[in-house]
Amino acid sequence: MTFSATDHAMMARALRLAERGAYTTKPNPMVGCVIAHGDEIVGEGWHQRKGGPHAEVYALQAAGERAKGATAYVTLEPCAHTGNTGPCADALVAAGVARVVGAMRDPFPKVDGVGFEKLQAAGIAVETGLMEAQARALNRGFLSRIERGRPWLRVKLATSLDGRSALASGDSKWISGEPARMDVQHWRARSGAILTGAGTVLIDDPELTVRLGDATEFVAPLRVVLDPGLATVARGRVREGDAPTLYLHASDAKPPRDFKAQHAAAPVFEGRFDLDAVLKLLAERGINEVQVEAGATLAGAFLSAGLVDELLLYVAPVLLGDRARPLFDGLLIDAMSDRLHMRIVETRRIGEDVRVLLQPDASRATK
Repeated sequence: MTFSATDHAMMARALRLAERGAYTTKPNPMVGCVIAHGDEIVGEGWHQRKGGPHAEVYALQAAGERAKGATAYVTLEPCAHTGNTGPCADALVAAGVARVVGAMRDPFPKVDGVGFEKLQAAGIAVETGLMEAQARALNRGFLSRIERGRPWLRVKLATSLDGRSALASGDSKWISGEPARMDVQHWRARSGAILTGAGTVLIDDPELTVRLGDATEFVAPLRVVLDPGLATVARGRVREGDAPTLYLHASDAKPPRDFKAQHAAAPVFEGRFDLDAVLKLLAERGINEVQVEAGATLAGAFLSAGLVDELLLYVAPVLLGDRARPLFDGLLIDAMSDRLHMRIVETRRIGEDVRVLLQPDASRATK
């Protein structure tokens, strides 16, 4: 299907609008909508928060009568069912739009093609696939949960130039600078959960909260602690503040009677969690993206299990020496043919540090 330069420009605008909901729509997808006559925009909107009007509703309200005969550009298939709001496909039909250009189908079972079918049945021209790769990247967490049954997993690490994540004592405060630590807050804000291990709670005593200032609206991510024996429940700032906390533990671990935090059992074998099961449990709780902020052992376990979708690496211009701890433990790579290939998605200077975003390179995986 051939799309015009105007089509591309309008969809690019819709994608930028959709991204404005990154901190507030979870577990719903981010969606943007632009309504236009040619290159004249007459209405636009984005899904601002869970439970609120969808992008199409805002765009149609802004367009008013000028929606009739217009083209609607949507980053995700319009919904066709009644949830907290009515079906957006029906709203587009009622408004009299002549054409709908969609970036992609919505794999959510209650939508998945039905929205586009409703539009076509009403005589509206429907064209799909425009900037689909960008639309999928935008909602990678939502799509991961719906299509794979597990959240998108991002591991955040700070490292020295010699690839060390902490001193031999476990001290890692602070490898990266203040600008990098502030940058992390934005990644936390878009996450559905921030996950760590009992060792990090005992050594670093992190809060794992989002600190962006009063002016920025966000839905506080769930703080998840993997603690097989519930060794950390008597201490830790991870339970302080308004953000929710979930402790995952072995089935035979018994929380104290006065323990008020959320907790759930997950499969543990020889002291190690079944990480696939952990992610499935979080998906069932509506978590789209998980950000792991833990030490080398847990980070290495996720990587060894092939569960890391994204590596967020902050490289500081410092050296920590041979006795310092590595980025990952437990990879057990003895031959160059077994090395793990990563693809650099983006590099950016953040203060004195360099932020590198990487993803596993499946095209170079060992056959």
